[in-house]
Amino acid sequence: MPGPDPAHTEKARRTVEAVWRIESPRVLGALVRLVRDVDLAEELAQDALLAALEHWPAEGTPDNPGAWLVTTAKRRGIDRLRRHALQHEREAEIARALEDAPDDAHEIAQSRLDEDIEDDLLRLMFIACHPVLSPEAQVALTLRLLGGLTTAEIARAFLTAEPTVAQRIVRAKRALEQARAPFESPRGAEREARLDAVLAVLYLVFNEGYSASAGEDWLRPQLAQEAMRLGRQLLALAPRHAEAHGLQALMELQASRFGARHGADGNPVRLDEQDRARWDGLLVETGLARLARAETLSKTRGPYTLQAGIAACHARAKRAEDTDWVRIAALYTGLAQVAGSPVVELNRAVAMGMAFGPQVALPMLEALASEPALREYHWLPAARADMLARAGDDAAAARSWREAAALAPNERERDWLLARALKKGSE
Repeated sequence: MPGPDPAHTEKARRTVEAVWRIESPRVLGALVRLVRDVDLAEELAQDALLAALEHWPAEGTPDNPGAWLVTTAKRRGIDRLRRHALQHEREAEIARALEDAPDDAHEIAQSRLDEDIEDDLLRLMFIACHPVLSPEAQVALTLRLLGGLTTAEIARAFLTAEPTVAQRIVRAKRALEQARAPFESPRGAEREARLDAVLAVLYLVFNEGYSASAGEDWLRPQLAQEAMRLGRQLLALAPRHAEAHGLQALMELQASRFGARHGADGNPVRLDEQDRARWDGLLVETGLARLARAETLSKTRGPYTLQAGIAACHARAKRAEDTDWVRIAALYTGLAQVAGSPVVELNRAVAMGMAFGPQVALPMLEALASEPALREYHWLPAARADMLARAGDDAAAARSWREAAALAPNERERDWLLARALKKGSE
């Protein structure tokens, strides 16, 4: 009797992994709401993933994979907790909660514990952004739970060592447990106090979707779409919060370029080389409207509103050569004052070079080479290469492109950077 077809098995495995990437945050959000224990929810979610890897290749992908995963995780949890219920009363209570919870995904959606926030993921973000945690721990934990990002991907987003991020996540879970943090949505002033952390999470989740930090894919649009969806729900909760509008404007303006950011071969296309007819006009329009709303709500420009203003300069330019780089440079100077970081300074240097010439940018980029956070950041040598090319030093530009390629963690970016090095080396 012939064994399983390896090609079919591999295709099924890839399907499970793709579905898991999309559905795992929702599954985890639902489980945290049910069991009120982050570690247990993660264990049950992993049990459901293993069950999917076992059953889906033979039985096919279910019509509603998210509901299947939640139901499977819930049943695994009931089986596990029943075995220990006599010894641990708390686990017995969780088991009863799981048994009482509906299996059907629609019923789950209708049985919210807190009608004020009707999305498990948004609720999970507010829970993980508990004030008992440091801002770094809040963002690291919610990126892990919400975005399904690996520890390495979070470390890349923070420009931080991977062991440091791993420790933050472990300590954050422990701190929530020790503080007996309620797994319910905060209200009023408490919710307001957590908004900045929630906005930071959405921003980093979107960034990971906009430019994947690792792997084969240049984009992870499902992450960006999820961040935008949650951002819209957040606006319904905080309609007069200027930075919430600013962040949504930024995400929509950036996402408007998705269709033009890669070519037919899947390789990246630089902003100045993109076909602007492929930009999403509706997202540009809504993004500009949200930016106008943010600017109306507050005279003081926050970091997301300033970045949205930068994105708006690109969106308003019909051609790359029409871009108002002087304004962009000014906006980056403002951003450096309210939310300075090595990456902001890097982008400011590029904007200054585009506005006033590469001879202005190159010394700024050289000064940034000593920044510890940028020593392995591939966009620093890439920016230097671009400015060297604009200055006419093709040989030095090619060397910098190769340096950038050697540092790039994303395969698409690496290939693209090497191609530019080869092009400049042959000119």
